[in-house]
Amino acid sequence: MEDRVAFGGGSYLMCLGLLLAARGMDFLSTWIATPNLVLEANPIARKLGWKPGALINIALCAVFALWPLPAIVIATTSILVAARNFQSAWLMRAMGEEDYRSFMAGQMLRTPFSLYLACLLLQTILYLAVGLALVFFGEDRLVPFAIGMGMAAYAIAVAFYSLLAARRQRHPPAS
Repeated sequence: MEDRVAFGGGSYLMCLGLLLAARGMDFLSTWIATPNLVLEANPIARKLGWKPGALINIALCAVFALWPLPAIVIATTSILVAARNFQSAWLMRAMGEEDYRSFMAGQMLRTPFSLYLACLLLQTILYLAVGLALVFFGEDRLVPFAIGMGMAAYAIAVAFYSLLAARRQRHPPAS
């Protein structure tokens, strides 16, 4: 596997384009779903806001484009996050951020927590299984290996941020 590519070369530009497109889709899907970042799962992104977050992401894309492996991992994870955002963005936008959050909080309180955890665990296992299969069978080929790592990273991120949101729903911070 190629470790590093030359800055400004064809492979660099390919990785940069891939990263900018994938991160751009993540940003677009987030903006459609939660323009005020009320529903943003990542507390760092929520705190940064749109403009500083975009500038930092562009800089990170320029840096990570030097290494194809992390570039493809990040792009894969970002594309999967964007797809997940687009799945519910229409409803979030139609209901409004606060009403959607209240609705989801109410549904979470009505659902046995064990059922929620079981569904989250199974979702995580399914993404991990495909990702790890790609990692295992693509270990000597950059693209399948990196896509598998991206899928595994996505699975872990969904589990982490879903559990973080569930914790906030069940134990809201004191005002």
